[in-house]
Amino acid sequence: MFRLKFLPAGLVISALLQSSLAHAQVDAAQAARLGQDLTPIGGEKAGNAEGTIPAWDGGLAKRADAYDPEVGYKDPFAEDKPLFTISAANAGEYADKLSPGQLAMLKRYPDTWKLSVYPTRRSASYPQHVYEAVKLNALNAKLIEDGNGVADAKNVVPFPIPQSGLEVLWNHLMRYRGVGIKRYFAGAQPQTNGDYTITKTTDIILFNQNVTDSSKRDSNILVYLQQSVLAPARKAGAVTLVHDTVNQVSTPRLAWSYTAGQRRVRRAPQIAYDNPSNDGQTTTDNNDMFSGAPDRYNWELLGKKEMYVPYNSYRLASKTNKYSDIIRPGHVNPDLLRYELHRVWHVRGVLKDGKRHVYKQRDLFLDEDTYQILVADHYDNRNEIWRVSEANTINYYDQPLVWVTGGAVYDLISGRYSIGGLANEEVPFDFNVSLSPTDFSPGKLRQGGIR
Repeated sequence: MFRLKFLPAGLVISALLQSSLAHAQVDAAQAARLGQDLTPIGGEKAGNAEGTIPAWDGGLAKRADAYDPEVGYKDPFAEDKPLFTISAANAGEYADKLSPGQLAMLKRYPDTWKLSVYPTRRSASYPQHVYEAVKLNALNAKLIEDGNGVADAKNVVPFPIPQSGLEVLWNHLMRYRGVGIKRYFAGAQPQTNGDYTITKTTDIILFNQNVTDSSKRDSNILVYLQQSVLAPARKAGAVTLVHDTVNQVSTPRLAWSYTAGQRRVRRAPQIAYDNPSNDGQTTTDNNDMFSGAPDRYNWELLGKKEMYVPYNSYRLASKTNKYSDIIRPGHVNPDLLRYELHRVWHVRGVLKDGKRHVYKQRDLFLDEDTYQILVADHYDNRNEIWRVSEANTINYYDQPLVWVTGGAVYDLISGRYSIGGLANEEVPFDFNVSLSPTDFSPGKLRQGGIR
């Protein structure tokens, strides 16, 4: 089912030798492929032999008028029509291009869940300075300390020509999403009958540009994040501050919380690994499809495959939708979703002996053009699929960059799910906020609380 034919021979060998994590940087000849036969961040520029995946031609060009206050980001592919629909009735015909979790979703919700497949549009694009930084990373970045950290890398994709599962995973963790951002978004954890309460939050985020520069005091901080709860009223005013470290084994994630009712700032060491989040429907490291330390799993690179994945989800993101249009019992409204055929990296994480986590195995499927995890299957300790995650993304092409515009974690056992990252009823993201590490000190945390 899974094919390694897309990998150069040297990478196949390296993928099989996972025990050695002292991967050397690629040489100048390999790095020169970026922007030639490879995209600037390492995807295959060519299409597939069948013509069902086109060649990458630069993705969406930057446009200052990409955002319309009435509809949100304009859908560049609004005229596309579905090629076909995958349902429980015909899933077997497409099983080789679906994950086990996607097939399980069709089986779990045979009457209401479907995948509408559209023409493939390789829309991913990033600023030129990102492409230049990625090429430098190809020559310089390396895994350190058993793969728990990265050295000599800019805060963009560190391994555009990856040689291991850990390198692909780090590409997701360090993918480019801007520098200083303020975003408003909403989420919910619907009951099985469809009842839900919307939670609204605002994030202020700084992707640290001094990361892995040992001459800088904050060199082991990957991301600074302050998240404030705006609604519902019973939670409003709570604030969480996170310093997401690069190597979370040597220096665990630093987190603090402010509770409005108590007006106190406290350390929050529980914001890590499999501690429950979102009304118990997710784990902390389910955030952003996978986040945090990778040290509890052995990560294996299984190669690439062609797969139907969520992509170009402009219809879902449209401001013409209310949250009530999106949130349905059991799952998101499938009529608003768009799936396309893309090449994805398949990375499998298997829990290490002696380590603890509620997920025994995680299978991650990462877009070759962005390194965004688009689909993730999570197995319980009985080796059965428990939860399935999907990330719906768009190119915010006034920047340009690719990010999630609605991510869901579906619990196949309970029939509930968690949906987050929705901005249909919120103000647009601000990608041009001037921030510094001093804006994220615990001493300033109380100022973010409202009560």
